[in-house]
Amino acid sequence: MTEKESQIEALRAEALGCQDCGLWETRTNVVFGEGNPNSPLVLIGEGPGETEDKTGRPFVGRAGQLLDECLYACGIARKHIFITNVVRCRPTLVSETGRLQNRPPTADEASACVRGWLEPILGTIQPLVILCLGGPAASVVIHKGFKITSERGQFFESRYAPYAIAGLHPAYILRQEGAAYDHARDSLIADIEAARKKVVEAKKEPPRTLF
Repeated sequence: MTEKESQIEALRAEALGCQDCGLWETRTNVVFGEGNPNSPLVLIGEGPGETEDKTGRPFVGRAGQLLDECLYACGIARKHIFITNVVRCRPTLVSETGRLQNRPPTADEASACVRGWLEPILGTIQPLVILCLGGPAASVVIHKGFKITSERGQFFESRYAPYAIAGLHPAYILRQEGAAYDHARDSLIADIEAARKKVVEAKKEPPRTLF
């Protein structure tokens, strides 16, 4: 086990008991993240959904299946990268029918999880490239108020990585139909491929220094 793998596992073990925000009261499992901590590429979504909450794994529902297909189209498997979210517990609200349904995390929930877990995860992995899945993740990693419709597919410098790019969230793609679905799916594949190529380029660059 490498040093990064050991550090990530220590963080995971600590995160399983996290009570830094109110989401711990309704979660089934902490969805810490998974993959290769030695990878230069990290994918970040907004938060876990119902299936992820049940399994403790990120992106394993229908959106996760679509993400796997798009990764595969670029020659990437989960074992090659690290996947996590802005928050590690499923944010929910009670619908009119009494069922729990997903909701966006509040600013306080997101802030607590970014400060407590996302920043330590990224600080340990030190990725060369981050691919944000959806505007909310990009608003945390790239800049506030990120406009996914006009800024997706572009590279930005981030405090968490030399290069960050945002693509459409697989859950959004699944809500499209016909040609709109095909176009959205193709755009995510293109953004994953752009991130993969940027990793190759970044590896050839001289190390960045503060002075």
